[in-house]
Amino acid sequence: MSSFQVFETLIVGIVVLASAYVAFRKLLPKTSTRVMAGVSASLNHEGRAGVLRAIGRKVQPASASGSCGDGCGSCNSCGPAPAARNDAQPLTFKSRQ
Repeated sequence: MSSFQVFETLIVGIVVLASAYVAFRKLLPKTSTRVMAGVSASLNHEGRAGVLRAIGRKVQPASASGSCGDGCGSCNSCGPAPAARNDAQPLTFKSRQ
């Protein structure tokens, strides 16, 4: 196995892992938040090395502020509903003659 093949395998692996991470965060947001909170809690507690605690604080998801209008979804509301636009126009058909 040449050094180019090792390098290529490493780069492809990194790209696949990054893509899987982005897809996980985008397609399963609540699950990813729970997983990241669990990882953060396990890394960020007394007795861990400073580097691990810093990583734990870095991956900790943003907590909801509790306000119903901030769009956080803490009260199943994402702020006021936007007004419905009524730009509907009737269809008109014209003959080709």
